[in-house]
Order: sequence, then C-alpha cells, then structure tokens
Amino acid sequence: MAEDSAAADLISGERLQLGISRGSPEQVIEGWRYFGYEPGENASEADMARAHTETYLKIIEGTQFAEPNPRPMFPNPPGKLRVEPYSETLRDRIWWGSSSLATARWAAGLGMNLQSSTLKNDENGKPFHIQQREQIEAYREAWKEAGHEREPRVSVSRSIFALVNEEDRRYFGLDRQTKDQIGNIDDQTRAIFGRSYAAEPDVLVEELAEDEAIQAADTLLLTVPNQLGVDYNAHVLESILTHVAPGLGWR
Repeated sequence: MAEDSAAADLISGERLQLGISRGSPEQVIEGWRYFGYEPGENASEADMARAHTETYLKIIEGTQFAEPNPRPMFPNPPGKLRVEPYSETLRDRIWWGSSSLATARWAAGLGMNLQSSTLKNDENGKPFHIQQREQIEAYREAWKEAGHEREPRVSVSRSIFALVNEEDRRYFGLDRQTKDQIGNIDDQTRAIFGRSYAAEPDVLVEELAEDEAIQAADTLLLTVPNQLGVDYNAHVLESILTHVAPGLGWR
C-alpha cells in the first residue's frame, strides 16, 4: 500500500488525497480472516486496522528502517533502506474516515486530516449535524494539543440535489429522507444517518446555512447517484455550483 500510494501520488504530481478507514460492516463474517489477518490478543478488528494505519504512516514518512541484504541483486545506497517510491508530501494528505469522537481525536494525534461521512456513532442523541460539528471541534482541539505545525483539513459528506428542472423533480422531488435516521450498523453500534437535501436552490441555501457541520468543515464532499450516468451527475454538480454555492459563499 505504501508503494502504490506513493507511486500514484508522484504520477499525479503530488495531488493524491487518500482517505482510509477501518471500513464498514462486511458482507461476510470476519472477512479479514480470509486474507491472513488476525487481531492481537485482547484486540478487535478495529484495533487491528488502527495499528496497521500507524505502521503505514511511519513507512510513508520515508524513515530508513530496513537492513539491506549484504549480497543484493542490485546495488543499494549506504545505510538502511526505506520503501520506494517515496513522496515527500504524501504524509500531509492522508485522511482518516472517522465515525466517533474517540477516533477523531486519535486521527488528530497522528496528524491525519479528518473525513466525516453521512453517518456517525450516535453518541448523545443530538441531531446528526450537531454531533458531527462536535466531532470536528474535538478533532481540532486534539490537533492543537498534539502541536502539529500545519493546519488540518476537515471534510463532511452530504447528498444535495438542486431541483432546477423536471428531470431533477422526477428523480428527487419526492425524496423522503429529509430527517436524520437511526439504525444499528452492527450488534454493538447505534448509528445516526444524516438527512438528504433535495429542494429548490433558494430553499437549499436556507437549509444548508443551518447545517452546523458544513459550516465547521473546510471541505464538502458531494455524494452522487453514479447509476444515473456521467451526464446527469455533471448536471447535479453544475447546478450546485451555479445555483447554490454563490448564496452560501462557497468557493
């Protein structure tokens, strides 16, 4: 993974923004076991994922850690070796997908940017956007306490559809997901799912201005209905950029 991500970053001119996470519930029971992964003693699969993430972060920092073979097939530079290829700036563009206050603070301590999606653990019963704003605040406070020199980035995800023609109204005009939803993503975790936004542009501007997490974040990721095709999704994005973003002062 370290090799592939560094290669992709260098090929793209150091523009890769890489989001990683422990993942969502799987279609099979303990699927990671089929690939040779086993949590350590008294550890969960989430603990294992975070431990692997910490190892990955150390590797992409460029630390020279591996003892070279004294009789290599090809000549080595002097000293210990690092993973190649190496991107000097990739470490600052790793994002952690967090669903809780605890993992947001953990990500901040390690100097990762924060991704918060359209769901998170329901930790206090408040509306989704307020819980997400509190998560962002906890992350930024932990970042400050860790003493990192650069400014972190924070993204939130939303489903937003501006109804500007009859096709939009047919697809999303009857959208009923206008309120947060509560559900269980596994036996131990109660989750809150954020609402969708589908309305006329002037209504969207008013509704989105009241979303506290959007206001707290510096980056908004838009989920799109990819099954409707490239042309329609380009229209969805263009409608938001043209009819909604100016009213909210978004860049």
